[in-house]
Amino acid sequence: MKVLIVSDTHKHHENLIRVLEREQNLDLMIHLGDAEGYEDDIADMAGCPLEIVAGNNDFFSTLPREKVLQIGKYKVLITHGHYYYVSSGVEDIIRDAAGRGMDVVMFGHTHRPLIERMKGVIALNPGSLTYPRQEGKKPSYALMEIDKKGEAHFAIEYLE
Repeated sequence: MKVLIVSDTHKHHENLIRVLEREQNLDLMIHLGDAEGYEDDIADMAGCPLEIVAGNNDFFSTLPREKVLQIGKYKVLITHGHYYYVSSGVEDIIRDAAGRGMDVVMFGHTHRPLIERMKGVIALNPGSLTYPRQEGKKPSYALMEIDKKGEAHFAIEYLE
């Protein structure tokens, strides 16, 4: 199983289109918020099922602020992250995810890619395809791949 994870596209889809051309045979796409009203367009582009949550710039959105997904054997919380103050650190979101029995928590908001393991939880932020803020400022996204043994592998990928 191959899952594409993106966030913070902010109405600009040029890099998302490039990623979708680059990453083939997707089983699921996850968008972690700040689609800014373009969730239907993103769903049309995805070519696979889409799970999406509202971000802090998704004003008047009816999207949920978080969802719990089952991906293979993994219980996954997806959220934008701003309600967990992720700009100040990942401790709160990881503590909440661990307390709820999650294996993985995926969030955006900071525009900085991250994969971190703490308290038995994998925290993943794909960064931003539109306005990256990490050193080097390369647009980024993440992949979650489930191998034949059912184990998940995570990677941050960058566009040039």
